[in-house]
Amino acid sequence: MKQPAPPLTVEQLRDKVGTGDIDTVVVAFPDMQGRLQGKRIHAQFFLDTVLEHGTEGCNYLLAVDVDMNTVDGYAISSWERGYGDMEFVPDLATLRPVPWMPGSAMVLCDLTWLDDAHSPVLESPRQILRNQAERAAANGLTALAGTELEFMVFNDTYEQAWDSGYRNLDPVNQYNVDYSLLGTSRVEPLLRDIRNGMFAAGLVVESAKGECNLGQHEIAFRYDEVVRTADHHSIYKNGAKEIAAQHGKALTFMAKYDRREGNSCHIHMSMRGSDGSIVFDEGDGPTRMFQQFVAGIQDTMCELTLLYAPNVNSYKRFQPGSFAPTSTAWGFDNRSCSLRVVGHGAGLRLENRLPGGDVNPYLAMAAMLGSGLRGVELELELEPAFEGNAYESAHPRVPTSLRDARDLFAKSQVAREMLGDAVVDHYTNTADVELAAFGAAVTDWERYRNFERM
Repeated sequence: MKQPAPPLTVEQLRDKVGTGDIDTVVVAFPDMQGRLQGKRIHAQFFLDTVLEHGTEGCNYLLAVDVDMNTVDGYAISSWERGYGDMEFVPDLATLRPVPWMPGSAMVLCDLTWLDDAHSPVLESPRQILRNQAERAAANGLTALAGTELEFMVFNDTYEQAWDSGYRNLDPVNQYNVDYSLLGTSRVEPLLRDIRNGMFAAGLVVESAKGECNLGQHEIAFRYDEVVRTADHHSIYKNGAKEIAAQHGKALTFMAKYDRREGNSCHIHMSMRGSDGSIVFDEGDGPTRMFQQFVAGIQDTMCELTLLYAPNVNSYKRFQPGSFAPTSTAWGFDNRSCSLRVVGHGAGLRLENRLPGGDVNPYLAMAAMLGSGLRGVELELELEPAFEGNAYESAHPRVPTSLRDARDLFAKSQVAREMLGDAVVDHYTNTADVELAAFGAAVTDWERYRNFERM
């Protein structure tokens, strides 16, 4: 697949810096949660120094919890190792304007160690996905993907939400606005700014629509090569929050905010030949390769659920009849299945409905792509498509807790062969850190249940 031109070239950046239109370059990388971390660098210094030599940051950025606390258990970063630096290497194919932030551009980076070889940081999410994309390329294939990311919007600011303990927030809609044009018009000023901002940043915006939960919406983007899709996902997720804050509102991608529908992140994936040829549909239906690819993903779903559902809250989505799956079933255009096959011809693809809005797109797509390629390599047989209500099927159930997912992932030989011991151990420890933090927390549920009556 031909590499598209970057939304902003270095020459264009030089011109805009010279005219004063751009004065800041955001140098960013995705962390273990898929969040963008990095620095804001003066644009002239970026051109004079960072463009050629990169910049550096503490390696604890891949070894902290969500609250940025240093924690034990990571091989790459600790007090014993001195918390040294990593190098941020700009990927100039990702250079783009950030129109919702005045005078700003952004570039995403790969992470390397400061050794003579500039060895890649294997535990970096972008590197993990890149490794699987390169594995596909070695077999003459290009992986394509698109993500459908849902979020909920509130009339409260992020500061007000924090100060209230995230209680009694005011959603922008008071009823189900799934596909409602009237209901979504209430929040259209925000949605319009997000769509237009992302388009001006080089993302191909398709549409916006309402969803089921109160104040829940989705903005869709065109599919692309997997690493670019993951990059765009993270840029969009970060930017949507920034734009919401500018509107005096807050939005959340957390998997399960309340007892109603959670925020999903359906991931669509397909393959093409490196020359753009169609390899999943032979004209009258799915090819053998497609069947093997789906079988490979289905075969590892339970072992790799940790990469699709990385947090304690992720597992609250998996409820029967909730449009979030509970089993490993696959079917044609069946939304009760974890794996839903849709489209035909060049558009034939697999939709993974397991991930929630809190997913790290790099890790989830690496799990899908690696598993699908394994299915092709081993020529796995695909079982017949499931018809009916998959919530009531006899298929294996996906893990129902972070603890169960962590244990399956840690002992998975498939995960270790696909991703490497270093990556498996690293993200197993991430789950351990999350579980320990949740285990030590006292929740509102406990207070309401126990304060007076126990």
